[in-house]
Amino acid sequence: MADNGSRLGFKPPHPGEIIREDILPELGLTVSQLAAHLKVSRNSASRLINERSAVSLEMAVRLGQAFQNGTRFWLALQMQHDLWNADRDGTIKIAAIARPVPSVA
Repeated sequence: MADNGSRLGFKPPHPGEIIREDILPELGLTVSQLAAHLKVSRNSASRLINERSAVSLEMAVRLGQAFQNGTRFWLALQMQHDLWNADRDGTIKIAAIARPVPSVA
């Protein structure tokens, strides 16, 4: 059974948007402060916050520990965002594999 993402009627947010719009203001942190806390470059944090890079496994570990919500949370957010975009991209077109018709004995 194919899942083309049609069940989700809205585009899932990029994890960087959640950090930028919700988490940083709530915690009163700057991008530089977040980067220092995560022990990554300011450029890496900025690229994520501004949705120019995806959450990698390593970054998900760092975010999960920093915000105490786990690695899976961040990977799931990224996956939902990526799947929604991929389902709508349309550049990959693969025909379904035909199933053999069972013979009637």
